[in-house]
Amino acid sequence: MTLTVSNLLGALPPTLRDELFSEFNKLLKNYREGRWEPAELEGGKLCEIVYSILRGYTTGTYPSKSSKPAQFKQACDALEQLSSASFSRSVRIQIPRILIALYEVRNNRGVGHVGGDVDPNRMDATFVIYSAKWLVAELIRIFHQVTVDEANSSIELIVQREVEDIWTIGNKKRVLKAGLDAKKQTLRLLYSCIDGKATVDELCDWVEYSTKSNYKTKVLNGLHSDRLVEWDQNNGNVHLSPLGIEAVEAEL
Repeated sequence: MTLTVSNLLGALPPTLRDELFSEFNKLLKNYREGRWEPAELEGGKLCEIVYSILRGYTTGTYPSKSSKPAQFKQACDALEQLSSASFSRSVRIQIPRILIALYEVRNNRGVGHVGGDVDPNRMDATFVIYSAKWLVAELIRIFHQVTVDEANSSIELIVQREVEDIWTIGNKKRVLKAGLDAKKQTLRLLYSCIDGKATVDELCDWVEYSTKSNYKTKVLNGLHSDRLVEWDQNNGNVHLSPLGIEAVEAEL
């Protein structure tokens, strides 16, 4: 089955489903472009959508579109009082508590930053992005209308690593950080891919190397010899190794 938004969350009304993915994609775009505060704001809107989904699921009546409860924390706390016989712990406790934490960062952190060497907006946006990924993945796990394997694959897609200096445009990826040689670009690109895997053709295109033969000889051979990647020359797949992951994370 082809995975689409409609069958990933097929049990939800189309309006809420579309709202969720639209807001999630806006959040991802802002984060990848380094727009920290807008990413945090999108995280707040996502919270309201997820709450509306939970409220509709637990009451049996979904709203036509999401809305913000008058008292967000109290509304989420109220979900904890639902019957454990009727609703999973994820629906009653885990998702609502993540929503509360995410909403708190979105509402009450912006005016409280004082000092420190780490950009707090960047730090907060990173918390927001991974919390949002967890929320969407958890909703897919609960509401999917695809096979278990397909649901798991879609979750893997959602929770793949975010690398701030990797720009995804269509089917291409580009390393935006200047000064990295082709080997370091290759490692970062693989790090940003699902399961740390890409084909030789993809990598050569993304790095914009002169020729594929030179890319194999001058880049992949060395990375493979150093055990930073595993290059399968039979099928053309390149996998990032644990050593390669360490090398990338040491420079992030």
